[in-house]
Amino acid sequence: MKIIKLILVLFTLNLQTSSDTPTWIDDDEFEDTVSGASAFGDDDDSIIIVEFWADFNKDNSFDEWNKLIGVKYYRIDIANAPVSKKKYRVRMTPTLIVFKNGEKQAIFKAGLDLLLPANLQEIQETIDEINTASSF
Repeated sequence: MKIIKLILVLFTLNLQTSSDTPTWIDDDEFEDTVSGASAFGDDDDSIIIVEFWADFNKDNSFDEWNKLIGVKYYRIDIANAPVSKKKYRVRMTPTLIVFKNGEKQAIFKAGLDLLLPANLQEIQETIDEINTASSF
């Protein structure tokens, strides 16, 4: 019986961690999220990508986020993030900002057509370059 309970718990945890939607943040969480700071002192130096998103342009959001390797991916709705939107001068959505140790490393902005000009391969190459540069 204990084994069955353990299997059910593990199965439930697996369902909760595998998600088809990115993690959403807001202005209150933004700085802690991009810095990788943890309340438990186990700070993370992984790459963080934040997609500035808007409901009016949800059809053009970056939907291949779950194919990126070596990053943590978050979305922030610009309607709920006026401070972050202003600080990072986000004018169009989607806008993807790549952070490492809380510092902005790269940015991918939608054009006037509201389409992100970068594709999955270009974004992944940028991530790989950032990781390579920080390993020296």
